[in-house]
Amino acid sequence: MSSIIRRGTAVSLTIAACAWIAGCDDSYLDAGPGRSQQPISSAVLAKMEALDTTPSSPTLIRTYKKEAELEIWKMKSNGEYALLKTYPMCRWSGQLGPKKREGDMQVPEGFYSIAPGQMNPNSHYYLAFNVGYPNAYDRAYGRTGGNVMVHGVCSSAGCFSMTDEQVADIYAIARDSFAGGQREIQLQSYPFHMTAENMAKFRLDPNIAFWKNLKDGSDHFEVTKTEPSVLVCGKHYVFDAVAKDQVSGDEPCPALKRDESVEALVAEKEQKDDAKVADLIGSGVKPVRLVYADGGQNPVFAGYKDTSDPDALASGPQEIVLSDRKATSAAVKVAVGDADRKRAASAPPAVTDVALTQSAPTTMAAAAAPANPSGGMLGGLTGGAKNVGKWLHFGGQEPARAATDPAGSDSDQAIPAAPLPPQRDDLHLASLHAAPPPPARPNLAEGSADTADSIKTAPVSAQ
Repeated sequence: MSSIIRRGTAVSLTIAACAWIAGCDDSYLDAGPGRSQQPISSAVLAKMEALDTTPSSPTLIRTYKKEAELEIWKMKSNGEYALLKTYPMCRWSGQLGPKKREGDMQVPEGFYSIAPGQMNPNSHYYLAFNVGYPNAYDRAYGRTGGNVMVHGVCSSAGCFSMTDEQVADIYAIARDSFAGGQREIQLQSYPFHMTAENMAKFRLDPNIAFWKNLKDGSDHFEVTKTEPSVLVCGKHYVFDAVAKDQVSGDEPCPALKRDESVEALVAEKEQKDDAKVADLIGSGVKPVRLVYADGGQNPVFAGYKDTSDPDALASGPQEIVLSDRKATSAAVKVAVGDADRKRAASAPPAVTDVALTQSAPTTMAAAAAPANPSGGMLGGLTGGAKNVGKWLHFGGQEPARAATDPAGSDSDQAIPAAPLPPQRDDLHLASLHAAPPPPARPNLAEGSADTADSIKTAPVSAQ
């Protein structure tokens, strides 16, 4: 009998280890009756009405690892997106920076697309949807792995982990948008809020070139409040641009069409942010790097025991102050001057053709100029047919699958010397991801506060 028990335990650990290697493996099915059909909470519905949006209108998701937040944005009747709700993230794993290989426990960063077929109503993690990693950018750098989810249970092996109550609300919002005709939901995954303060602090991080490329996409969204279109060419993201020819992630960009009026707004924002970065550096803000034992969670969950590696959260990230470089401030001021010259030389608002090459230090982007709203969910969309077509996934150029090239990544520079967290052995990881019953959790669904800062939660122990 003891040998049978030992064999059974070994099989269970082997299965769990495979789940860890593959990421947040969703091959275990747990069909809860009606779980995926739960309605959107009444509190969220009331906020939708106040924002002039509906459950069937398009959705956009933004996530931030350092702050451990997941934002849901909804399109209003005028075609612009507005922030509906910020959910405190219960758990994410790894470090700041992109996911590069299978089994690295990293939560990916970048721009991803969620289609209806990526929704899993019978997830072992209560409810889940796949974010679409790897995308064309990841493939251009030869990155591997998969099964990256937004899910419940508060246990992360490279996923965006929420509580069951939270993911039920998020799942329902996405489900109703798909039912309303949205073909894909864009997920923008960032290491942190792309503020001047964060860009100043992390200016010497080996991922800074990659993060500046992500900030370009964030800036396009911030100035237009419309979903930026995404292309990948020259091993860079290119936002709000239309390609006349096929594009490939690791090949130079072809001729692209962009809207100079939008580019001028983005350049103006970049100029202001760069000037603020320069001021912060001049005032003594030190460059830092954060080293996590294994990811983090929103402070609202302090004392809440996740099921993956609760000990990793005991002390929080270690802040490493890096050796500053005298040239940093001068380089920032040069960037500000470049932005000034770019704006001064900008042509009158018009749609023009530009050619981008792999050596370009920044990406070019475009979006249609806003149109005057005329009322109604479709008739009043900013940009008219542009936004409707983007919503329904009409037209545009789908990035071609790129040949892999693991060398040359902007984020693969030498990492400054810093103490790294201990590695967890396979047996320990297997036991962590054997999927025990979910622990008791704070109720953050209907009636909860909008942001993590306004939620007060007492420590909750695991069941």
